[in-house]
Amino acid sequence: MGTTFAIVMRWFPPARIRFNREAKRVFPNMKRSARARLGQDMGQHMGRTLFEIYHDAEFQTQHHKFSASGPGLAALKEAQAAGKGAIIVSGHFGQWEAVRAVIKMHGLESGAVYRPHKNRHYERRIRAGIEAGGMPIFPTGRIGTKALVRHVRGGGIISILLDEKYLEGVRIPFLGHDAYTSLSAAQLALKYDLPMIPAYGIRAEDGNAFRVEFEAPIRHTNTITMTRAFNDSLSARILTNPEQWYWMLRRWDGVA
Repeated sequence: MGTTFAIVMRWFPPARIRFNREAKRVFPNMKRSARARLGQDMGQHMGRTLFEIYHDAEFQTQHHKFSASGPGLAALKEAQAAGKGAIIVSGHFGQWEAVRAVIKMHGLESGAVYRPHKNRHYERRIRAGIEAGGMPIFPTGRIGTKALVRHVRGGGIISILLDEKYLEGVRIPFLGHDAYTSLSAAQLALKYDLPMIPAYGIRAEDGNAFRVEFEAPIRHTNTITMTRAFNDSLSARILTNPEQWYWMLRRWDGVA
C-alpha cells in the first residue's frame, strides 16, 4: 500500500499539485527534485500508516515494535492514579495509533475523536481499526462532544489529532504560517483541570518500529497560549521528519 501511495504522489496531478502548494509554503527554497522525493516518501509512509490502521487489532499487539519515552507518560499515569482524565494531543504525523498502542501496553486505554467518512467501505474498515486501538470513539459534532466531555470528566483518556484546519477556530502559527486551529483540547484541559500531553509515534528508519515520545504536559495558562505550544511542538517534529506528516490536509486554507 505504501508503494501505491508513493506512485499516486508522483503521477496523479491533483495530489501532486496540492502537495507542492503546501510544501512550497513551508520550504520555499527546497529544490524541485527534493520536493518530489519528499512527496513520494510521504506517500510511502502514509500508505504504511493506513495499512497498519486497517489492521490495528494485530498492530496493537506487536509490542516489540514500540519503545516509549518522555515525562508525559509518567504524568499520564499519575493523572489516572488520581482518578483524573487526560488529553493526548497529536497530529497526522508518524503512526499516531502507536501512541494509543503504548498507552494500552501500560495497562491504560485511550479513546479517540473520529470524523466519519462518506465512503462506506472505507468507513467500515477505518472505524474498526480505530476502535481496536482503544474505546470509546467519539464522532465529531455536538453529540460526540457531549459524550467526550462525560468521558474525560469521569477520568477517561482521550486522544485528539489537532492538526486539521478548523475554520471556526483561531489563527495560530503552524510551521511558520497562521492556520485556523481548534482550541477545544486546551478548553477541556483548563475547564476540567486535565493534563494536555503532546505525544508522537515516530516511525524508525526501518519502517517497522516506532519511538513513542510523550512530552511534558503543556503548562496551563490560557487556550491560545496552550494551543500555540502544541502547534510549536508538532511543527518541530515535522521539520525534523517532514516525510512523516500528511501534507494533504489543506492546513492553511481560509487564511487570507
